[in-house]
Amino acid sequence: MQGVQGTPGSQGTDGSAFGSALVGAVDNLQQLQATSNSLAVQAVTGNLTDIHSATLASTRAQVTLELVAAVRNKGVDAFNEIMRMQA
Repeated sequence: MQGVQGTPGSQGTDGSAFGSALVGAVDNLQQLQATSNSLAVQAVTGNLTDIHSATLASTRAQVTLELVAAVRNKGVDAFNEIMRMQA
C-alpha cells in the first residue's frame, strides 16, 4: 500500500498538516476505487488480460477503505472523549 503522497511532515500545529493528510488519503482512496472499478468492468466485458491486476487493485481499494474508516472512527472517538471531558 502506498503512503499519502504530497503531504508534509509535522510542519503545522494548527492541524492543517493533519487535514492535508486526510484529504490526500481520501483522494488516494478515490483513485484506487476508480482503478478497481475500471478493471472490474474490463473483467466483466472480457477485455481484461491480467486477472492478477484486477484482484490486486480490488484488494488495495478494500484495505485502504478499511484504513480510512478506522482513522475516521478514531477521530470520532477522540472528539467524543473531548466532549465528555468538557461536560
